[in-house]
Order: sequence, then structure tokens, then C-alpha cells
Amino acid sequence: MGNQLRSWLRRLGLALGMLGLMIGMVVFYEVSSDAQLNALGVDGGRLRTHVTKLATERYADLALAGTRAYLIEQLRDYGYEPMVQPFGAGDSAGTNLSVIRVGTQEPGHKILVGAHYDSVAGSPGADDNASAVAAALEVARLFARYPTDKTLQVVFFDQEELQPEGAGLRGSHAFVEDAANLEGLDSAVILEMLGYACYEPGCQSYPAGLEQPGLPQQGDFIGVIGDAEHPELLAVFSTEDELTPPTVESLQAVTLTVPVGALSLMPDLFRSDHVPFWLKGVGAVMVSDTANFRNPNYHRSSDTVESLDWDFLGQTTQYVVERLEKLLMVS
Repeated sequence: MGNQLRSWLRRLGLALGMLGLMIGMVVFYEVSSDAQLNALGVDGGRLRTHVTKLATERYADLALAGTRAYLIEQLRDYGYEPMVQPFGAGDSAGTNLSVIRVGTQEPGHKILVGAHYDSVAGSPGADDNASAVAAALEVARLFARYPTDKTLQVVFFDQEELQPEGAGLRGSHAFVEDAANLEGLDSAVILEMLGYACYEPGCQSYPAGLEQPGLPQQGDFIGVIGDAEHPELLAVFSTEDELTPPTVESLQAVTLTVPVGALSLMPDLFRSDHVPFWLKGVGAVMVSDTANFRNPNYHRSSDTVESLDWDFLGQTTQYVVERLEKLLMVS
């Protein structure tokens, strides 16, 4: 009996030890997951500081140079050394800025996040597009020391607006025309106006031909359009039928697939820096608060920091960050 008892106690001890190990692993995983989530938590105060600093007319050369200086200063503080891409000449001259954080497992595969930093003449461009530039800066900061499988590139495009009239998207077109910029590029995520929300029924409208029953009639969601050739990319940005993290639990995304050949039929969906990537066959989405289909201050002097919804900007930025993490991981 003594030997049987000792054997039974040894087996019990082994079982209890294994149980303790399993509990420890679960606790460690939960703590690690919480730490990772916290590591990618958006700082609303930083967003507000960036937008407030950037929200001055960014149209003339001097103002654009000042904006670039601010962006470079912030990016260097995050540990990057920004690269510049001059393009054009005379009135069409501009400068793109970009930074790269190399991936750990598949560094040859790249996800790009982009936002234009210029504004139209006469507008401080708080929503268009200081809100998105602030979000892109926050993306750069959060992922600077957050390892991901794929490489992250953050690009700030110049001259997206109509400079001169009828000739916008200059910076993004110049970017994609450099073949080296497209090497290993899996997808592009373009941020275009992220900080305006409206809550009155009927304050949200839609481009002609896109009005559909069931679409939200108030502007408290984020809109995402993607090219029909890369539906798997747009699917990452959907919020349908998923348990969203608490940080974005109240944010709904309305996604729309767009055939690239539909330019003549839906010109309103081809007005931002996602278009040059589409034309090069690169999967791209544009994430936006829907611009003039919601924001009455679009391209006006009233596009000021006072018109923005800071909680909404924090939500949209967090939404972008969490989708990017999915895109940057292999599994």
C-alpha cells in the first residue's frame, strides 16, 4: 500500500504541476495580449496637438515647407530618418516624405499608409487633411517599436489638391511612377479626412448612384472604398459580423467595392491618393469620413479645429491602427 500511495502522490503532483503550468501560460498570454493592445493604443492628446499645429493653409511653398519641417521633426523623434522625394518643376514642384519600419519575418513584403499634407488655398484644412496626417503620424509612432512580420511604410504626399486647377494627385502619381517604390508593395491604405462626424438624421449624403436603402443617414461611421480586384484587402476593414475591440466598439465601417474601370461613372470615388495605386494594379483602400458628403466645411475657410469631433478622430485612428496590425502580420 505504501508504494501504491507514493506512486499515486507522484502522479497527483505531476498533474498539479502541469495544471499550474497551463494556468501560468494562460495568464501570461492574457497579460501579453493586454500589453500588445496597450502598446497600440492611440493617444488622443497627440492627435489634437498635431491637428492644431497643422491646421493652417498649406498651399504656398513657404507653408508647405513649414509643414514638412514639422513632420520631419516628429518622425525623427519617433526614431525614423525621413526620406524625401522631390517631383515636378515650377508651379508643379512638390515633395513627398516617407519613413520605413522593416518587418521581422517578411521584410520584402510592405504595407503602405499614406495621407496628403497639403490643403486648398483659403482653407486651414483641419479635416482635409490635417486629421489624416495626424493619424498617419500616430501610426508611425505606435509601430516604430512594435514588431510586425511585414514592413510598414508611412508616406506623406504633397499636392493631392487641385494645384493648378484640375491637376491633383501629383504627389501620389510621382510616387507610383518610381518603380522602386512599388517593389514588394502588397497594399496601400490611404487616409483622407478622418475627424468630422454629424449626428442629425439626414446629415449624411452619398454620391449619385450610390444611394441605397439601409445606408446610415447620419455621419457617425467611417467609409472605406477598395478596388474590386483585391476584395480580401477591403474585407480586413469590414466591421460586419465581428466582435470589435472595446476601443472601437461603437464605430461602424461602411465598405464599398469599386471597379477601377468605373471612373467615368463614379468620379467622386476617384478623387484621392488611392487612385494612382489602383491604376498600377496595387490593392488600395481609402479610409474617409466621406468628405463633402458629410462635412459642410469641405474646402472652405470654416474647416477649422473647432469643427472637428476629437472622440471620433480618436476612434477612426484606432480603427486604422488595428486593421494595419492585421495586414502587417502573416498569420
